[in-house]
Amino acid sequence: MIWYPYEQMKTMKAPYKIVDAEGVYLYTEDQKLIDSVSSWWSVIHGYKHPELNRAIISQAEKFSHVMLGGLTHEPVQRLAEKLKDFLPGDLDYSFFSDSGSVAVEVALKMALQFYMNRGDEQRTMILALNHAYHGDTFKTMEAGDDEDYHFVLNAYGPSKYVVHIPTEIQALEQAFEKYRRRLNCFIVEPLLQGAGGMRMYDVSFLKRARELCDKYDVLLVFDEVATGFGRTGNRFAADLVLPDILVLGKALTGGYIGHAVTVANEKVFRGFYDDSPEHALMHGPTFMGNALACSVALKSIELFETQDYMAKIRRIEEITRREMMGFSHRQIKEVRIMGGCVCIEVKDAAVLAGYQQFAYERGVFSRPFLKYLYAMVPYIISEEELVKVLGTMKEWFAR
Repeated sequence: MIWYPYEQMKTMKAPYKIVDAEGVYLYTEDQKLIDSVSSWWSVIHGYKHPELNRAIISQAEKFSHVMLGGLTHEPVQRLAEKLKDFLPGDLDYSFFSDSGSVAVEVALKMALQFYMNRGDEQRTMILALNHAYHGDTFKTMEAGDDEDYHFVLNAYGPSKYVVHIPTEIQALEQAFEKYRRRLNCFIVEPLLQGAGGMRMYDVSFLKRARELCDKYDVLLVFDEVATGFGRTGNRFAADLVLPDILVLGKALTGGYIGHAVTVANEKVFRGFYDDSPEHALMHGPTFMGNALACSVALKSIELFETQDYMAKIRRIEEITRREMMGFSHRQIKEVRIMGGCVCIEVKDAAVLAGYQQFAYERGVFSRPFLKYLYAMVPYIISEEELVKVLGTMKEWFAR
C-alpha cells in the first residue's frame, strides 16, 4: 500500500491516476489536465520533452549511477563546471545530493562546521524567517516555522538553536544585534516563501541581510529550491543579492529526477580545505551526482539559456497581471503575483474545499493548501492555456 504525502490515509480521497503526460498536460483515463503546479514547481519544461528524454536515454545506455566515493564521471564534472559558470559571483563549489531537503541539511551542516573548523563552537544558532519551510527532514523542520507541517517537533519543545523573525528590517537588525556572536547562518527562501503561504517580500530585506551578515561574520544561505530558475521573475534571487551558500533542487533537473545541489562560495570552501581530516565535510548521499540526474540537468540548463526562458517567465507574469487585474471577492484576503507564481489567499480555508475537483472537471490540475489557491505553471505554457488556469481560479469565486 502506498503511504501518500501530507494526507490522513484513513480519510483521504483517491488520488487521480495519471496514465500519460506531455507538454503541460497530465492525462488520466478520462480527462486531460493542465498541470498548474508543475509537479510541485519542478517541471519547468513540461512533460515528455524530447531533448530531456534523449539526455536520460543516452546516459542510461552508458551507466545510470556510480558512487562519488572514490569515483567520478563526466556528467557530474560537466554539471559542476556549468554551475560554476552559470551561477553568480564565486558560488563555485557544488556538493550534490538527492533532494532539496537533504541539500538544505548539507547547507546547515556546512554553516555549523565552518565555524567549528575555526575553533569557534559558540556559533550554534540559526536565524530564519517566520513561515519558513525548508523541507521535512529534522534539521530543516527545526529551521522551518510552520505548525501545519512540523508540529511533530513540539515533542522536543522550543528549539535553543533557531530564532525566527518576520521579513521586517527592524526585526532583522535587532536579531543580529542580540545574537551576533552565536549565529552561524541566516537562511531564507529569498523573495518568495513557498509552502509557508506563497508570501512575497522585497529585495531590500535581503540587501540589508547581506550587509549584516558581512558586519557580524555570519553566513547567508539562500534556499532557492523553489525560487530558483526563474520562479520569482529573476533567474535566481542570488543574482540580486549574493549569498555564501545557495541551495538548488526541483527545476534543476527539469523535474525529471530528484536531485539537488548545495553550492558554496570560496570563503566557505576554504573553511574546509585543510590538511586535517577532521576539517572535511563528512557527508555523502548515496545518489549524489547521479549520472542520469546530472545529464538531464545539463540539458535542462541548456534549454533554459538557449530558449530565453526569462522572456517566457516575463510573459507569464504579464498575462497573469492582466487577467487578475481588479479581481477581488469578499472571501479573498489578497491576490499576490511574482514572476511565475500567482497566489489567491482566502480568509477561511473552508472556502477552497472542493476546488481541486472543480478544477479537474474543467481540465486543470490544482492542489490548493490551507488558505492558498495558487498556480506555478510550466514555463512552456501557451497564453490560451494560462488564461484557462487563471479563469478556472476566478470562476470558483463567481459561483
